[in-house]
Amino acid sequence: MAKLPGNAGVSVIGDKSLEFYRDPVSFCQKRIEKHRSRVFQCRVLNRPTAFVCSVQGMRELLCDKSNVFLKDPTDLMTNMYGDTMVTTNGEEACLLRLSLTSLFTGSCLNESNDYITSVCERCLKDLSLSGQPQCVYSAFKRLGTELVLGLFMNVRAEEQPELFQEIMQLCTQHWHGLISTPVNVKVPLWSSGFSTAIEARDRLMEIIKDKLENDTQGFVGTLASLPLPDSSSASQHLLLFISALIPKALASLLTSFTLALSGNRQARRRALEDPAYLHTVLLEVQRLWPPFIGGRRIADQDSTLAGFSVPKDYGVIYISHSVHRDPEVFQEPDNFLPERWSGRNAGQEHFLCSFGNGPRSCIGTKLNDVFLKEACMYLLKNYDWCLDPPSQDLEYKWLPVSRPANPPTIAFTRLDRTRSDGSDTS
Repeated sequence: MAKLPGNAGVSVIGDKSLEFYRDPVSFCQKRIEKHRSRVFQCRVLNRPTAFVCSVQGMRELLCDKSNVFLKDPTDLMTNMYGDTMVTTNGEEACLLRLSLTSLFTGSCLNESNDYITSVCERCLKDLSLSGQPQCVYSAFKRLGTELVLGLFMNVRAEEQPELFQEIMQLCTQHWHGLISTPVNVKVPLWSSGFSTAIEARDRLMEIIKDKLENDTQGFVGTLASLPLPDSSSASQHLLLFISALIPKALASLLTSFTLALSGNRQARRRALEDPAYLHTVLLEVQRLWPPFIGGRRIADQDSTLAGFSVPKDYGVIYISHSVHRDPEVFQEPDNFLPERWSGRNAGQEHFLCSFGNGPRSCIGTKLNDVFLKEACMYLLKNYDWCLDPPSQDLEYKWLPVSRPANPPTIAFTRLDRTRSDGSDTS
């Protein structure tokens, strides 16, 4: 079996973590071109690490060999969220997922539809009111936060504004600490972001436990009744579900959607009238601008990926941006072509890994699809929009979630809802 291209370097001085976190896309592209391979090795987080940038390698990693390449039990996510279905391995992870799946499917999912519709109406109805361009990422993040806290915690912004605001602020502090240096240090007049995150988490857990004990309705009431392994499991998972991660992911995808269709009235009208076409548009948005850069695993034994040897204890990072632009699978990989999903790539949604893939993929993918389609349909039914000013720097940053580094502004114009003949398709 072939040796991984590249060099794992030596401890500490050979580590490339800083270069990777500065610009993960350029980091990978440079090495793909240098090694002429979409799988290569480097040292990251002071561990020899295989980078997977091909569809074949991603599918092997996350599907065929998911029992070989495991979640890292020392990962920062475990420190921040405890033992959840995202951070555990093996039978424990399978049992947790089995218990929680019902919350995101079937009747539980259908019961959410009316609330999702009402939140989209409330959060998006005034985009054109001021007559000024809107910072869409911020508007969409607010929408995501209201959806998450209302559905998962029964905390609705219009009914409990003070509690909503407190939880929103705590979630933000918790998230920012999660992505800061994990040093729990406090000195007079200063505390590390990680220390602040721990304090925010403790307060969130107080609110969550009170909800689980006293609220018998909706998602939180159902979660409290599930057969979970211990008394802390429900609260740890609810902390995970209300994290700022979900609103940021939704804001990322909605921002990319509005940018992709900005100024293209014909495509917007087609997406409004043809649900199948809207589906392909959203797949292509997810392919080109995945909200998360990828994920990380640890090799539990010697193995292989895409024909290369991966030794035990190696880290493995799959890069969704690069996987989604694998030219072996996606022709013209850098171009926005929704039609590919009804043509050459029809039925190949499983080649995407924005929310993971295989048995450890995101449990809330269907709910996220409902969020996205409801918000997009509201925008398509009610607005025209275009970049304002027309010329903006739309270069993306990719961490912690993907979005233009300079928040774009978009001008929205209310559609005449009495006009239904569809004659204006310019």
